[in-house]
Amino acid sequence: MNGHSGGRGLNIALWVAQALVGLPFTLFGFMKLTSPIAELAKTVPWVADYSEAFVRMMGVVDMAGGLGMLLPAITRIKPQLTIYAAMGCMALQICAMIFHVLRGEAMVTPLNLVFFALAAFTFWGRRSRAPITPRG
Repeated sequence: MNGHSGGRGLNIALWVAQALVGLPFTLFGFMKLTSPIAELAKTVPWVADYSEAFVRMMGVVDMAGGLGMLLPAITRIKPQLTIYAAMGCMALQICAMIFHVLRGEAMVTPLNLVFFALAAFTFWGRRSRAPITPRG
């Protein structure tokens, strides 16, 4: 499925990293897009302080990142988009850490660091060590 020089173990680790970023981002994005704001605020307190449009936009951003981590690689259609999605997820996590620190919510930033590290690993691996070969 992949023409790469990274080895089987690295490829498996990259798929795990992609799933650990892609699936939660897609789920979080879907929740931000579809949940009533009052319900969402019970588990994600910051949404009560921002407009519904902002929350929904963040849902789109999360879903785009999550799906971008998975679909191009799975389908092998423009798999290099996974690299761009990983960069976007890294940037999003930096912004999220700043956002949470400024709101006095630094206790949630370790999760952002984990997502950042997984996205950075995916970026590095899919860019240079175990790229996905495009279909065709």
